[in-house]
Formats: sequence, structure tokens, C-alpha cells
Amino acid sequence: MKNIILQPFTYIISLFEHIGRYFDLMSKTLRSFTTWHLYIGFLPEHMMKLGISALPIVVVTGLFSGMVTSVQTAYQLESGFIPDSYVGGIVCVSVLMELSPMITALVMTGRVGASIAAEIGTMRVSEQIDALETLSFDPVSFLIMPRVISGAIMFPVMVVIADLFGLLGGFFAATTSIGISSYDYVYGLRDWFVPWYAIFGVIKAFSFGIAITSIACYFGYYTTGGAEGVGKSTTQTVVVSCITIVILNYLLAAILL
Repeated sequence: MKNIILQPFTYIISLFEHIGRYFDLMSKTLRSFTTWHLYIGFLPEHMMKLGISALPIVVVTGLFSGMVTSVQTAYQLESGFIPDSYVGGIVCVSVLMELSPMITALVMTGRVGASIAAEIGTMRVSEQIDALETLSFDPVSFLIMPRVISGAIMFPVMVVIADLFGLLGGFFAATTSIGISSYDYVYGLRDWFVPWYAIFGVIKAFSFGIAITSIACYFGYYTTGGAEGVGKSTTQTVVVSCITIVILNYLLAAILL
């Protein structure tokens, strides 16, 4: 009975321990800026892994996000009293401000976050990180810094690509499945478009990129328990990253809108 009562407090203490260690690791990453020039050459390789390799997934999710938004919008507005051009406008706002950043971030969490956590976690349990320290390598600058910077650079690029294919998917669905003319769709798209919508989505992507890569690096860096620990760290990365994305999504909307 006593253990049941104390269990919630144990979870709370563990949560604050994780938060403290996470920010401690991030502060070490920032403080190691004097050695960044030694490892900045690994940046293109990580950008390729984080961005280019995930491009097909981003294209597919962006395309179908726009298509389903277009179809559902037309279904909601089928009364006949609302102009067809509203479909293009609603797709524009939904894709640029919400769907592309959120869906891309959630997809990249499973694709990129899990990969980073598993890679660094395997290095930890196989003592490769200890070997790096023995050879006078800074494991924080070598392993974490290039990945976090790559995430901050490539996530906005991925979201811009998802925006493009989301709008194209909405156009395709509107003109083929719903029967809306291309003129009405494009007219609504141009009439509702505001540059801030796209900028807001890119700001979201930048924040999500840093959050996902840094969380993955954290869980991978502090992995213990062999192969089972690597699997646990990978699962924790995906779960915590998804929760963080949802929270950040609300906070950014509340602050910037």
C-alpha cells in the first residue's frame, strides 16, 4: 500500500530528474562551441540523413494531408451558399499553419528521432562514447551538436516541401474528386494567403526540429541496460517527442498568434 501511494511521487521526481539532465546536456552542447569547428564537417552527412532520406515520406504525407483537407472542407460547405473558392482558402490556411508542421514533425519523430536515439544509444552501451572520450574527442560536440543543428536547418525545409505538396494535393482533390474548377481553387488560395501563415509554419518547424533531435540525443546519450535499454530509449524518444510537439504547438500559437 505504501508503494502505491509513493509511486506518483517517484514518477514526478524522475520527471524533474530527466528535465534537469536534459537542460544540463543542452548547456554542455552550447558551452562546447569552441570545438564546433572540429566537427562541423559532419553537418552535411547528418543533413542528408535527417532531410533527404525522409523526403519521400514528407511528400506523401503532405500530399494526402492537402487532399483530405480539400475533400472534408468541400463536404462541410456543400450547402451551396458558400463560394467554391473557400475550399482553396481553407486548404491554404490549414496546410501552412497547422497540418504541414505538425504531421511532418510527428512523422519525422518516428523516422529521425528513433534513428538518432538508437544510434547514439548503441554507441553508449557498446562503450564507443567512452572510447571517444579516451581519444580526447568531445562526445557532446561530436555526436549532439551536428544533429541538433541539422534538425534546425532541415525541418523548415521539409515543412516548406510539405506545404507545396499539400497545396498541390488539395488542388488535385478539388479538381478531380469534388468538381471545383481550378480557377476557383487558385482564386481562394490567393485570396486567403497571408505571408505570415507560411512564416509561422517555418517557425514551428524550426522549434520542432531542435526539440526532436535534442530529445533523441538526450535519451540516446544516457542509455543504459544493453540492447533492452536501446529499445527503451527509442520508445521514450518517440513518446516524449510527440508530447513535446503538441505542447510546443499550443505554446507557439498562444504566443505568436
